Amino acid sequence: MHEILKKIVVFVLTWEAQLILKKYKPKVVAVTGSVGKTSTKDAIAKVLEKKFRVRKSKKSYNSELGVPLAIIGAESGWDSIYMWLVAFWKGVAAIVTRENYPEILVLEVGADRPEDIKKIRLWLKPDVAVLTALAEIPVHVEFFSGPEEVFGEKVELIKGLDEKSSIILNFDDPRIMEMKDKTDGEILTYGFSEGADFEAMDYKIFFRREKFGSVPEGIEFKVKTKSEDLPVKIMNAFGSHSVYPALAAITVGSNLGMTLEDCIEMISVYSPPPGRLKLIRGVKETLILDDSYNSSPKALEAALKTLDDIKPPTREGRKIAVLGDMLELGKHTITAHRDLGSLAADVSDILCTVGVRAKFFMEGAIKEGLKKRSIYIFETSGRAGEELEKIIKPGDLLLIKGSQGMRMEKIVERLMAEPEKKKELLCRQDDGWENR
Repeated sequence: MHEILKKIVVFVLTWEAQLILKKYKPKVVAVTGSVGKTSTKDAIAKVLEKKFRVRKSKKSYNSELGVPLAIIGAESGWDSIYMWLVAFWKGVAAIVTRENYPEILVLEVGADRPEDIKKIRLWLKPDVAVLTALAEIPVHVEFFSGPEEVFGEKVELIKGLDEKSSIILNFDDPRIMEMKDKTDGEILTYGFSEGADFEAMDYKIFFRREKFGSVPEGIEFKVKTKSEDLPVKIMNAFGSHSVYPALAAITVGSNLGMTLEDCIEMISVYSPPPGRLKLIRGVKETLILDDSYNSSPKALEAALKTLDDIKPPTREGRKIAVLGDMLELGKHTITAHRDLGSLAADVSDILCTVGVRAKFFMEGAIKEGLKKRSIYIFETSGRAGEELEKIIKPGDLLLIKGSQGMRMEKIVERLMAEPEKKKELLCRQDDGWENR
């Protein structure tokens, strides 16, 4: 019965979304990829706000339910029939009345199962399509025959697009660049590699001094085009992979008629969403790199490399990697966890694992040379938070990351210096998640 109701909800919301698109004719910017979709979507929306009325997908509304909800401007009803009726009525109101509807929709499009994007592509035709990056072992891969089927699903977004559409591709990802042959749209590229239309150069993390030590503030780099070369500075963003959402946003803004200066002005006030490598002050004068939103092999590798790039605030401080299970990896589960455990051993002084699969982090770390006395094993995020409160010392730097189902944000909440700000600083703080 639940599946039947879901199909009815999807049908009604999609029908309403199609009528709304037909009535208001907004430009549609759609974002997909294996990693970085939400950050890229948010960065694009921030840049475009300078010139246009913009609506973006809320949170990670990227499914057959989420995309219509974003177009309608409604919230998920979760398990409440009343809330779904509110969403339906909001769609009806947009259809029968004349609203000050957005000029541009920035939509995230994801694929948890085969044909997810194909179903959306049958009725949604983007004016601009952005492909972020693919992963050797993509998240949700256990529901596909393998990584190649995941890649094939991502390319569905640009199939059938003509020369009137713009396709924005990550120039540094060879598999993304192969997709240029699957569409007739105009191709624009971004990345660190020479030859990209929008090339990033001279990336670095910058710091500030405080009484208890050195604190990372953000990142800076230059954007080079065929005609310009300008500096960019973004506060509270860390890791070279954080450059990609900014570059994609600058590329989209330029494609839609904005100047490079205006794009950079807007991206400089952009802040990554909660749970995506956000720096949060912890108890006992510690610092937390909160990357608790989700995890996959490629994303965890980037997070660990960022941990390697940042020194603890004091000379005595330690680097602590708190890693939860990476879910939905299927047959790749053991190998992926072991490989990332090896990397964690290289970049951290202490490893804490959370979950049954995370024991394979430990195996990889021990093989790489990390001592058993430097490894702590926990079954749940709740238990991990309790014990970490005893383990951490002033000056420590913690990276906290795991798949959504591991609820790693609960560890951050336990260890953050200002828990009263959790609604503002942490991911998954709405009632739909809090009550799970």
